Amino acid sequence: MHRNYLWNILTTFRITGISVSLRIPIASIVLIVFAGLLSGCSSSNPTTPHVLIRTQAGDIEIELYPRQAPRTAGAFLSYIDSGFYKNSSFYRVLNDDNQASTAPKSELIQGGIWRTNYKKAVTHQNIPHETTKQTHILHKDGVISLARTTPGTAGTEFFICVGDQPGFDFGGDNNPDGQGYAAFGKVVKGMDIVRNIYARPENNQAFDPPVIINEIIRQ
Repeated sequence: MHRNYLWNILTTFRITGISVSLRIPIASIVLIVFAGLLSGCSSSNPTTPHVLIRTQAGDIEIELYPRQAPRTAGAFLSYIDSGFYKNSSFYRVLNDDNQASTAPKSELIQGGIWRTNYKKAVTHQNIPHETTKQTHILHKDGVISLARTTPGTAGTEFFICVGDQPGFDFGGDNNPDGQGYAAFGKVVKGMDIVRNIYARPENNQAFDPPVIINEIIRQ
């Protein structure tokens, strides 16, 4: 009798006015609770890992797509794991008011280590270019992509689109070589923080002052 009491618990459910009593093994309850705790503590899906950009303005959560853009996303994750982005910044903004009237317009915020660790930034500009034609990740609102000059020179510097930016896609107007930029993820939480940063004071496309990125970490 005592053994039955230890391993079973009498539970009563009331369904549409009818009381139903069930005898449930305590061991099963423990397993269910333990499984729930594990699921709550589990990391993001490895096929779409999440990273957190922690800024002085708030946190921005990014979902990455290493299956579609393995070299670009892989490089970004390696920089995160190496601690490159500790004490980095968002330092550049493009908006309707700070671009030449004859140039293709774009809206974005750009960040990385260019302002805080220039020497390291210039030694990491060799990521093979993955076009949007290859990855099918278009430059929509909230998409994150790598800055570059010529194809194959992307490195630590990245930007987040504010609004759709089709000119950054393969064949778009914003880059003379027509290869576009290498998109590799998107904002899934904190787009309000992105827009808050975007609206901050700037001088000749440079935030004044820059917005500090405390760190970027894996979720």
